[in-house]
Amino acid sequence: MRLISRATALLRGEAVLCIAALCAVCSMPFVPPDREYLGYFDLRVLCLLFCLMAVVLGMQQCGLFAALAQRLLSGRRQVRLLLLVLVLLPFFCSMLVTNDVSLITFVPFAILVLGLTGRRDLLIRTVVLQTLAANLGSMATPVGNPQNLFLYACYRLTPGQFFPAVLPLAPTSLLALSAAALWTRRETVEVHFREQVRLDRAGLRLWAGLFACCLLSVFRVLHYGLLTAAVLLCMAAFAPQLLPKVDYSLLLTFACFFVFAGNLGRIGPVREALTALLSQSTLISSALASQVISNVPAAVLLSGFTGDWRGLLMGVNVGGLGTPIASLASLISLRLYLRAEGARALPFLTAFTLANLAGLALLLPLAARLL
Repeated sequence: MRLISRATALLRGEAVLCIAALCAVCSMPFVPPDREYLGYFDLRVLCLLFCLMAVVLGMQQCGLFAALAQRLLSGRRQVRLLLLVLVLLPFFCSMLVTNDVSLITFVPFAILVLGLTGRRDLLIRTVVLQTLAANLGSMATPVGNPQNLFLYACYRLTPGQFFPAVLPLAPTSLLALSAAALWTRRETVEVHFREQVRLDRAGLRLWAGLFACCLLSVFRVLHYGLLTAAVLLCMAAFAPQLLPKVDYSLLLTFACFFVFAGNLGRIGPVREALTALLSQSTLISSALASQVISNVPAAVLLSGFTGDWRGLLMGVNVGGLGTPIASLASLISLRLYLRAEGARALPFLTAFTLANLAGLALLLPLAARLL
C-alpha cells in the first residue's frame, strides 16, 4: 500500500516526467540502446537550464522579486491599477527568469495582496491573467522559457533571427492583458504589508553577475562548461542549501524526451509520418501537439523532423495557451490557486479555458500572418 501511495504521489506531482519516462522506455524495444543514444542528449541545453534555474533561485533567496512587488504595490492604489501591476509583473519578469519562476513568485503575492485588501472576489481573474501573462511574456526572449532555450540552441539561432520572429507578438499580448486587467470598476484600496522584505544586496550582486554570465553563455560568448563550473562553485561556497531546490525533474524530463525523440527519428515510418505532418503546417501541428503533451516536450519531439524553426518556435509558444497541460507553468498556477482559502476549482478552470481560447483565437492567426 505504501508503494502504491508513493507511486500515486509521484504521478500527481511529476505527471509530465512520468509520461516522458514512459515514452522513452516504450521506444527502446524498437531502437535498442546503443552508442548513438549518447548523441541524443544536448548537454549545452541541460547545463544552461540548470544554471538559469540555480541563479534565479539565488536571486529569489535575496528577496529581489518580493521587494520589487512590495515597492510597486504598497500604499493607496486604484483596484484596476493594482490588478494591472499584479498581471504585468509576471509578464515582464518572465522574460528574464522564466514563466515558471514568475508564477511561483507572483501568484502567492497576488493571493496575499487581494486577501489583505478584502478583494478575494478578484482572485480567479487575477491568477488566470497572471498565468497568461507569464506564458506570453516568456516567449519574447531565449531565456524566457525552456522551449525557447532549447530551440535557440538546437537550431543555433542568432539574436537577429530569434527576436524578429517572436517580438511582434508581444505588443498585442501586452495590450490584450492590460485591457483585461483594467476592465473593472473604479475603486480604491489601501495595501500595507505586515513585514517589509529585506534585500540582500551583497548576495544579489553575486547572482546578478552569474545571471549576466548565463546570458553571455546563451548567446555563445561564454562556454557553457565554464558557466556551469562557476555556478556550481558559487552554490557550494555561498548557498549549498539551494542545490536540492533546483528543478531536477525538468532536467530529467528533457533527458527522457531526448531519448524518445531520438528513437522516433530512427524509426523510418514514424519519421516519414511526422515529417509529412509538419510539412503541412509546422505552426498548427506544434500548437496542437502542445495541447496534448505540453509545449516543452512538443518542441523537443518535433525539432528533429523539421527545419522550419520559425513555425515551430511560434507554434509551441502560442500553443502554451489552451489546455491546462499546454504549458507546465499553467499547472503551477492551478496548484497555487487551489491552496488559497476559498479556492473553487470549477470556476477557475472555466475562466482559465475561456481566457486561453480567446488568447489562441487572437494570437494564432497573427502568428500565421507573420510566418
